[in-house]
Amino acid sequence: MLKKLYTDIIFPNPKKVLIGFFVILSVLGYFATKLEIDASAETLLLENDTDLEFSRTVAKRYATSDFLIVTFKPNDYLLSERSLKKIKELSNEFEKLELVTSVTSILNIPLLQSPPKPVKELLADIPSLEKGGVDKKLAEKELLSSPLYVENLVSKDFKTTSLLVNLKDDVEYRRLLDKRDSYRKKELTKEEQLEFEKVEAQFKAYRDLAREKNHQNIVKVRKIIKKYQQYGKLHLGGVTMIADDMVEFVKSDLSTFGVAVFLLLFLVLGLLFRELRWVVIPVSIATFGIIATSGLFGMFSWEITVVSSNFISLLLIMAMSLIIHLSVKYREVLYKYPENSQQELVLETVLTMAKPSFFVVITTIAGFSSLVLSNILPIINFGWMMSLGIVIALLISFIVFPSIMILLPKTKGVDSSESSSKFTTFLAEFSYRNKYLVLGVTGVALLFALSGASKLLVENSFIDYFKKDTDIYKGMTVIDQNLGGTTPLDVILTFKEDEVVEVGVADDSFEDDLDDFDDEYETEESPETYWFTEAKMEKIKEVHDYLESIPAVGKVLSLATMGEVGKALNDGKPIDSFALALLYQELPAEYRSIILDPYLDIENDQVRLNMRIIDSMKDLRRNELITKINKDLQEILNPKYEEFRLSNMMILYNNMLNSLFDSQIRTIGLVITLLFIMFLVLFRSLKIALVAIVVNIVPVSVIFGVMGWFGMPLDMMTITIAAISIGIAVDNTIHYIHRFKVEFAKTGDYVQSMYNGHKSIGTAMFYTSLTIMIGFSVLMLSSFIPTIYFGLLTVIAMLMAIVADLMLLPVLLIVFKPLGRKND
Repeated sequence: MLKKLYTDIIFPNPKKVLIGFFVILSVLGYFATKLEIDASAETLLLENDTDLEFSRTVAKRYATSDFLIVTFKPNDYLLSERSLKKIKELSNEFEKLELVTSVTSILNIPLLQSPPKPVKELLADIPSLEKGGVDKKLAEKELLSSPLYVENLVSKDFKTTSLLVNLKDDVEYRRLLDKRDSYRKKELTKEEQLEFEKVEAQFKAYRDLAREKNHQNIVKVRKIIKKYQQYGKLHLGGVTMIADDMVEFVKSDLSTFGVAVFLLLFLVLGLLFRELRWVVIPVSIATFGIIATSGLFGMFSWEITVVSSNFISLLLIMAMSLIIHLSVKYREVLYKYPENSQQELVLETVLTMAKPSFFVVITTIAGFSSLVLSNILPIINFGWMMSLGIVIALLISFIVFPSIMILLPKTKGVDSSESSSKFTTFLAEFSYRNKYLVLGVTGVALLFALSGASKLLVENSFIDYFKKDTDIYKGMTVIDQNLGGTTPLDVILTFKEDEVVEVGVADDSFEDDLDDFDDEYETEESPETYWFTEAKMEKIKEVHDYLESIPAVGKVLSLATMGEVGKALNDGKPIDSFALALLYQELPAEYRSIILDPYLDIENDQVRLNMRIIDSMKDLRRNELITKINKDLQEILNPKYEEFRLSNMMILYNNMLNSLFDSQIRTIGLVITLLFIMFLVLFRSLKIALVAIVVNIVPVSVIFGVMGWFGMPLDMMTITIAAISIGIAVDNTIHYIHRFKVEFAKTGDYVQSMYNGHKSIGTAMFYTSLTIMIGFSVLMLSSFIPTIYFGLLTVIAMLMAIVADLMLLPVLLIVFKPLGRKND
């Protein structure tokens, strides 16, 4: 059937086939321009994660909106007129931006002790630096002593301050998101499915618009910051900025290193083949495959995420492998049968390579099947992307390659014994003469891998994604080390109705102030008056103090913080719950939204303790930290009266990473079993299947060993390396064994079959691996650490795969003789 496809359709009409192909490619090329990169928080979260739903509820309940952090270390004294003027000018420029609602800085925060005043007088006119008339020495003292401000708005050395650029709450985005998610949670009728598709399209369209607006907003903020760099050191931070910058780094790497990789591929192929057609044809056909695949993704609105951003590079590896094998095979066939017509030569090439190439594609898809079994949609899509991409690469290779070749004149054939196979012949001789050394080194490599794998860390630190000389790293470091930490983590504490309520007695002088204040403002009793019990406040303080005692935790803010402020207002004596209730009721809304509302929800009998984790802390183990906090809080809190739950970004990313790790480790055994079955079906030999699976396990194991010993964490970017390594390794194994069986059928001699295999298919394997290793080494020049790791690990995977296939595989075939003992 395949032969008839070529002889009846492709060979008689190569120009028509190519014209039809390029018409289709042009259409797909148009859709490829629609392919988008999405690095929003949603792409890194678990589908149907209850913690995600709870986190969104908390965000609504406590009115926590996104914000950017601008750090400013002025050249002058922080409270000098010049510095305050620049802070004011910065704030004014930020507030003019469309997406900015307000800016919180040391200028407009309430100063409650500068100077100390009776509560009635203080609340009637709360001073701030912006209003003027404030004693700056007292202001500095308060900023450095107040738990509200130190390591939050000012650093401990009083040289750096932060401006919180509060962003507008995107109500329409949340409405569409909630509507979309409501459909996802239920079984849909046909009518509901149509409505769901409409809502999802609306959500994506609005999200894309919002994302572009957000990016432009960050660009404008950076332009403003750049104008003020002459007055001090300024940096930008915040979760929103990190997500946006990751997209920009990925885009930059795709364009910059994409071009560099292609140029290196041209150079290496030129040096290896020394003929222009064997440079242009492989690179062109691989490019066609990438364009076609990207076009299909764009057509069906599949988006590239940070996780799947390397799909183009991986697809290039797979496509180049297919084309180089075809190219080398054609040159070999031409040398053997120079008198044959071009049609006969091309037909022999494609028919000989069709079976092993087909099984390469099937087994590669099996290698990526572990990704499809993940609970994270972008990872699942990545698995499907690679599976679809390699199928498209196969189809294009076996249609376009013969169509082009049939139009070209015959070129010079290449003898397998020529200089091009000298290196692979040397590997064959070395492996045969040192069989037990090869096996011994393999054993050592597996021990290295096992010991290294035991040291693997499952971590996800955004600060470690960037080189130390990048602006984003510097900004995150300033925030992390001087202004209370980076990654947010919340403890949501809920009090139960049957809690024992105790009412304490306030300090007399403070109570007198409040009595006068109460009389003047005629404060009426309300539910808030009775909520602030001593039992609740003591428990909140106990949890707050515990969180602050953890070395990895930076700044902690909660209702206990306000209690400490009240204590300062009361000459160092604790204030009672009634006094705190009055402060809550009478504090002006503009200040209450800063120091109380984000931490208290009286209606749901709930409080929020917000902490930030010091992301750059050495040896930080996030999952262990979360486990410790959960365990310790269970001991601190009485389940009869209180219950708690952890929330926010750290929990969501930790859930994602643990789920991904569990799914990959859990399914790797399934993938290996599936590959073994495929080898069994393909080679129809239990021994060969066992040999093949061992050869494919070694590169994957060594990758994990390298990561463990060199401290490369398994995170959302590197955890897919197992699937990638298997996908790379099975390619060469199938090609080699298939060729070895052909040679053994001719010679009946294992050693001669090895030499013949190394001179023929071994050369193609070596060319493919060398080309890709050199091409992908350029990725290690990136400023984005995940790209560096991907380049490094891909090179190592390719190296280990080719070493295993050209040294370990022939040794195992010779030692265990899985094909029988014909002329041994």
